Amino acid sequence: LPFYYSSQQTAPQPPLWSCAGGNSQLWEAPAAKTVKSHFLNALFLPFPWNSCQTGPVIDMPVPASFNDITQDPSLENYIGWVWYEKEVLLPLRWLQGDPAPRVVLRFGSAHYYSIVWVNGVQVVEHEGGHLPFEADISSVLQGSPGALCRITVALNNTLTPHTLPPGSIQYMTDKTRYPKNYFVQNIKFDFFNYAGIHRPVVLYTTPAAYIDDITVTTTSSESIAMVQYQVSVVGSTAYSLSLSLRDQEGKEVATGDGPVGELKVLNPNLWWPYLMHENPGYLYSLEVKMQAQVAGALLEDIYTLPVGIRTVHVTSTQFLINGRPFYFHGVNKHEDADIRGKGLDWPLIVKDFNLLHWLGANSFRTSHYPYAEEIMDLCDAYGIVVIDESPGVGIKLPESFGNKSLQHHLAVMEELIRRDKNRPSVVMWSVANEPASELPPAAHYFKTVIAHTKALDPSRPVTFVTDANYALDHGAPYVDVICVNSYFSWYHDPGHLEVIPLQLTAQFENWYKTYQKPIIQSEYGADSVPGLHSDPPMMFTEEYQTAMLREYHSVFDKKRKEYVIGELIWNFADFMTSQGTTRVLGNKKGIFTRQRQPKAAAFVLRDRYWKIANESSCLPPVVTSHSLFLK
Repeated sequence: LPFYYSSQQTAPQPPLWSCAGGNSQLWEAPAAKTVKSHFLNALFLPFPWNSCQTGPVIDMPVPASFNDITQDPSLENYIGWVWYEKEVLLPLRWLQGDPAPRVVLRFGSAHYYSIVWVNGVQVVEHEGGHLPFEADISSVLQGSPGALCRITVALNNTLTPHTLPPGSIQYMTDKTRYPKNYFVQNIKFDFFNYAGIHRPVVLYTTPAAYIDDITVTTTSSESIAMVQYQVSVVGSTAYSLSLSLRDQEGKEVATGDGPVGELKVLNPNLWWPYLMHENPGYLYSLEVKMQAQVAGALLEDIYTLPVGIRTVHVTSTQFLINGRPFYFHGVNKHEDADIRGKGLDWPLIVKDFNLLHWLGANSFRTSHYPYAEEIMDLCDAYGIVVIDESPGVGIKLPESFGNKSLQHHLAVMEELIRRDKNRPSVVMWSVANEPASELPPAAHYFKTVIAHTKALDPSRPVTFVTDANYALDHGAPYVDVICVNSYFSWYHDPGHLEVIPLQLTAQFENWYKTYQKPIIQSEYGADSVPGLHSDPPMMFTEEYQTAMLREYHSVFDKKRKEYVIGELIWNFADFMTSQGTTRVLGNKKGIFTRQRQPKAAAFVLRDRYWKIANESSCLPPVVTSHSLFLK
């Protein structure tokens, strides 16, 4: 796993939560634990934190969504401000020295709008629920060495037409039907709007001068690869940089120096997707070492970055990885689980990767928001290809295409690319899912977002996922790959499986004739209640789900010989949604249940994916047992 820790400080303390009035505090966690990570020093701040919203203090684990933790129904659908608070004792060495180290407070993600104070001093605000943010808190701490550090977070999950994802607040003014000041949060996406501190909170240190950013791109031929790099240093102009690239056996294969340059690698081991090579997910290790003079002191900072050497290229009919055609046979997922909601859950993550390997899936889309860095680490390591999607889901209202929304969308893409730009598993950016791209303002909006994304990262293709009519989509001219969602015989002509071949074939042919770009079926599927059966197949039964898949697959097999380059089932597993008359405890389109038990469709898809994989060379034989793949 990417991190591991050992307890080297005081023993865990019992939960201490306090909450009063309108304030929420997440519960007081065990004492901080020393973490071995990329950072020189780090404190992992696990659960519990203190939390409350409008009632008594609640014990709240971090990372986790707050919605399903308690028995309070008002918290399940709570909209507004909640408060988290935690105290931690920092090592004295973190606050000593001349110059003293930087102390940084980092949040993996918090949904949605966050304001953070340290010892009563505001240190950072952040908008957005799925990307990291941090603050240098050194100046706040230096005046009180040895004292407890109090971290307070105010978190608001309200969505507006200008947030990503968008939403709206509707006030119910009919006093004969609703209580005073009654309102609801309206959303245009089909998953539960979980909220809370969803990913780890870490305190770490760097020297006063430090490595701030690294950008790596790669090119390769049969016998040589070039690793281009750019390193940013903050805190000093009098510094030197040395770089060393090592293979998985620790052998140094290339060296360099300076902030910009390239490393030449002879006979490189390329990063290949799972099931495309006998050694997928090969990663080199790039060690960047900085030495700098600050106030007469020699400071050193070292950062180690995993590097996968691979290329991506798109033609009018193919998606090429390292010059070879790649076919996406994968899934769409959600960060979603019982009780924890969208909170980071290591056992579930590892289970999911085992299921992906069992299934023979080589890819997934991060529908419909960026996933945790820990998940992305495993994709890099195991060769799982990723379409990395922004939280631009549910962009339906005309006001969500205005300048305010556009500027925020551009900022989100900057944050996403800064986080994931060096990941070999990420082969394409998706800027949105199912927007109202038939509206006239969508043309300027997506032209701008896609151009900005390409300017930030020219090395990857860019798409968005559409469900619009091919003739009316104003954003499609600007994408590199057409990604289309369709639910024939489900949302359209429900119950009529016989229409799928005609309608799906027409869909592909119309899109390709219009744009001459490769196509991914980015969503398709049907709800099935596990254990519900009917023959002949009827909607919501396992038989209907499998019958629908087979109808789609018959068309895929014809069109993937031409210009269809992928198929991503909706969905990998059942997931929670808002309550509604079409949702019985969530969306049931998973091929696995929410508890990761297979439905009949999982076996249909597994047979198909392994058959597709075995059409290529350099592959292991099809696996016929539930072996543990992650070791």
